[in-house]
Amino acid sequence: MNEHHYLTTITWTGNTGTGTSSYRAYERDHTIQVTGKPEIPGTSEVSVRGSLSRYNPEEMLLSALSACHMLWYLHLCSVNKVIVTAYVDKAEGTMAVTPDGSGQFTEAVLKPEITISGIADRQLLDKLHHDTNKLCNIARSVNFPVKHAPVYIFVD
Repeated sequence: MNEHHYLTTITWTGNTGTGTSSYRAYERDHTIQVTGKPEIPGTSEVSVRGSLSRYNPEEMLLSALSACHMLWYLHLCSVNKVIVTAYVDKAEGTMAVTPDGSGQFTEAVLKPEITISGIADRQLLDKLHHDTNKLCNIARSVNFPVKHAPVYIFVD
């Protein structure tokens, strides 16, 4: 089997001087680094002392899911002679939080607005979303449903 390997470096940058001496003594800020690429500023969910100006892991997971779906969908459109000229997804994820503060995603709804040049069969366009879920490595790796609510815009 062919394998791909990935390497990221997460560096905590939230030590305000006394480390984790108390819950409020430190920030949740960190950087996400991949060699040769710009850093991504990370934090925790705002409800657990995260920063509004940084990305949290939940947003990153939803973004990865949305991006993977888009890339596979565009591929399937190209091989099915569907000409996509624009694609914007405003994805939404729902996470249930348990009494101990832990949580897990219960679903994601991808809401792409897809502009298509020419005429395309709506059933084919919807089928390609279903087929994409079978191919997207992120969708295949999560344990919650990934739903789709696409809007198609047809232009000549």
